[in-house]
Amino acid sequence: QVQLVESGGGLVQNGGSLRLSCAASGTTSRIRTLGWYRQTPGKQRELVAIITDRGSRNFADSVQGRFTISRDNAKNTVYLQMNSLKPEDTALYFCYCLLGDMSVYWGQGTQVTISS
Repeated sequence: QVQLVESGGGLVQNGGSLRLSCAASGTTSRIRTLGWYRQTPGKQRELVAIITDRGSRNFADSVQGRFTISRDNAKNTVYLQMNSLKPEDTALYFCYCLLGDMSVYWGQGTQVTISS
């Protein structure tokens, strides 16, 4: 099993920046992909960005060019740098982990709120 602990959420003004972190513990040797999803009330959870163990990245169109994702395999941590934030980026952000056996784990979520 894998446990995920997120940090870095908060309140920021329109156009500001935030950096989210997610530290994984447990069976970390089996981690294939790490990333972030987000969800707002009444909507489905949506992909924000993911990064594979080989460094391949995938971003939602809505954040392309504004967000970057990176991972530190030695620390089993994934980071999401969010720049040029917009009110529509307001959401509960969840850390995501995919193991080699296709098991999926989620963090508890960290709130990101952008004021207009």
